[in-house]
Amino acid sequence: MSYLEYSVKSVPTGLRKILFLNWPLILLISAVAGCGFLMLYSVAGGVYGPWAEPQMKRFALGLMLMISVGLVPIWMWRNLAGVAYAVSVMLLIGVELFGTVGMGAQRWIDLGVVRLQPSEMTKITLVMFLAAYYDWLPAKKTSRPLWVFLPLMIIFVPTLLVLKQPDLGTAILLMTAGGGLMFLAGVHWAYFATVIAAAGGLVTAVFQSRGTPWQMIKDYQFRRIDTFLDPSSDPLGAGYHITQSKIALGSGGWTGRGFMQGTQSRLNFLPEKHTDFIFTTLAEEFGFVGGFSLLVLYALIIAFCVFSAVINKDRFSSLLTLGIALNFFLFFAVNMSMVMGLAPVVGVPLPLVSYGGSAMLVLMLAFGLVQSSHVHRPR
Repeated sequence: MSYLEYSVKSVPTGLRKILFLNWPLILLISAVAGCGFLMLYSVAGGVYGPWAEPQMKRFALGLMLMISVGLVPIWMWRNLAGVAYAVSVMLLIGVELFGTVGMGAQRWIDLGVVRLQPSEMTKITLVMFLAAYYDWLPAKKTSRPLWVFLPLMIIFVPTLLVLKQPDLGTAILLMTAGGGLMFLAGVHWAYFATVIAAAGGLVTAVFQSRGTPWQMIKDYQFRRIDTFLDPSSDPLGAGYHITQSKIALGSGGWTGRGFMQGTQSRLNFLPEKHTDFIFTTLAEEFGFVGGFSLLVLYALIIAFCVFSAVINKDRFSSLLTLGIALNFFLFFAVNMSMVMGLAPVVGVPLPLVSYGGSAMLVLMLAFGLVQSSHVHRPR
């Protein structure tokens, strides 16, 4: 036994777990959150309130939550996966029955102390449950029809509940993340080809249903699609958000206008500048260099998660880490595509940067699960 191995083993178990945490990942997460604090300070006009200070407090709480979750043995989270999934589904049903309405959608439950958005929690509990399912299922049964049908039901139940809120963006993320995890678990590609073909038929049916008694999505969601296809058709109405977003992105150039010098956000032309469209503020003030730097930080977080999953010999831990990495990728990819006009506006926040309580804490909890998988992997 080397001196280093002896030194580590002589450290008390609790402290040894802290040493085994994925510290580069923690530093990268903190760096991205720091970018968020800076942008929230800027869009508020150079004051910590009302957005930067609460976000800092939430991140500090989330950091403690991440480390606490990371120190809990991974087998405990595997055993709790089914319970966590069931609780999130019950909370989604609770939203349907007595949830509070905000910005035309019923997505929150007011617990007095905090307004909880269960759909954010569901993004993680769905991944947990599917990872536990495929850890339990023998590999030879992965592609058999019955054992493919069960995870599809696990995905569709919360997706339909979220779609009723309505929250099309989160519903799409749930389906994509769930399907992605099934693919990573080894489900045969033919199933995915069938789903893609069915999705094409569904999209056709959605467009055909417009203006009929059986219309499948809301009018405002159709307007988002119209705006995506031709923002200039209504630049002062439905196309206003994406038009102003593109102006802000383009005006940043290579190096940006400078910190707190963005005209689109400072003069309130940019809508939802502290939540969904915060990336455009960053791009306007720091230009292509700033936007690309944030993208590099995101890519490094994904890379560290994937590397941790690849070296992990525990199937549940590996699938859980890959599922969370996929979820994280979808968050920032959809948000950036949305504000650049490459995807319809669906209301997906930029992870760790956009202002928000539920999204921040749930994401930090998810990274806590990644840390638990990393710390307690077979060595």
